[in-house]
Amino acid sequence: MHAKNRIPSSGHSTPSPPASPLRSPRYRHGRKSGRFSPFQPGRTIAHRLAWLLLSVLLRRQGIFLFAPLIYISGMLLYMGTVSFDVVPVIKHRPAPGSVYRSPQLYEKLKIDMNADNSSADAISTIWKNSYKGGEWRPCVNKSFEGLPESNGYIYVEANGGLNQQRTSICNAVAVAGYLNATLLIPNFHFHSIWRDPSKFKDIYDEDYFISALKNDVRVVNKIPEYIMERFDNNLTNVYNFRIKAWSSIQYYKDVVLPKLLEEKIIRISPFANRLSFDAPPAVQRLRCLANYEALRFSSPILSLGETLVARMKELSANSGGKYVSVHLRFEEDMVAFSCCVFDGGEQEKDDMKKARERGWKGKFTKPGRVIRPGAIRINGKCPLTPLE
Repeated sequence: MHAKNRIPSSGHSTPSPPASPLRSPRYRHGRKSGRFSPFQPGRTIAHRLAWLLLSVLLRRQGIFLFAPLIYISGMLLYMGTVSFDVVPVIKHRPAPGSVYRSPQLYEKLKIDMNADNSSADAISTIWKNSYKGGEWRPCVNKSFEGLPESNGYIYVEANGGLNQQRTSICNAVAVAGYLNATLLIPNFHFHSIWRDPSKFKDIYDEDYFISALKNDVRVVNKIPEYIMERFDNNLTNVYNFRIKAWSSIQYYKDVVLPKLLEEKIIRISPFANRLSFDAPPAVQRLRCLANYEALRFSSPILSLGETLVARMKELSANSGGKYVSVHLRFEEDMVAFSCCVFDGGEQEKDDMKKARERGWKGKFTKPGRVIRPGAIRINGKCPLTPLE
């Protein structure tokens, strides 16, 4: 059974599709002038060029096979014209504050500084009363109580320059008092740069030092014979602690005291900066007592100092005899140890490198140690120059 067909057949059983209707000649151009035509009214020149390029690529798809080859060939031709003998230098701008520029800054400020006619005496304000109307007064109250039996003897070697040695003496007094030990007069380590053979009594008044501390810390200038016989009368045979810098006072109590009770005498070398600043008030009190009361210069140094002070007062008549004393501490060892770079160029760097190796063999050349002078200066750890 066949479906009815209104179109007459010519003997074939398979129906034929209907014929497409004829279009008007004016509409036959529409297939070629669709919406992608580059000549469509309203299109810009850029749109037309893009359409032409896209149509060429779509009609000539084989060009995609040659595009990578063309690109690689072009790159090879370009690289062949580049000289590899010249390596471009990238200049990094130093971080603010990482370079020593004080001379340049001084040149900018010098005119204004010289033109300043202010008569105000800024130095005189230093001696005014402290914050909120307070007054300057000693913070050390002397003790007159008896001392308990000593736990043993402590012998320290104060290394470094004069400033480090003085700090070591104050720290030794504080540690000995805290551990209830007897302090042997500290020995000054012979400095490889200063080469000063002076002993404690050559710089400080030894008898006055012992007397000023008698109510707080026992101080002696000699170890009893019965103890020294155990070590063949040689202090280098005494057990030596090598303590890390800035150790806490609790470390001395937990680690050093047990050995002191066992041996009755211990040695600590080196001792510069071996006690933390963060210490209980009782420890700080002993530090201050040693620094401001017990340490007095020997007679020759004291006499010379009094002469210099009298001369300074005489020359400071305009300020009522008041003056400020400044120790620049800008010596070779100080600059070398800081690892800072100033304005001396390569010669300065070479000299400071030699000074570091001469004074602290291998300390600054250990594997893995990186020295960053710029970062040190940014952190404010460079010593001030005389100009600054």
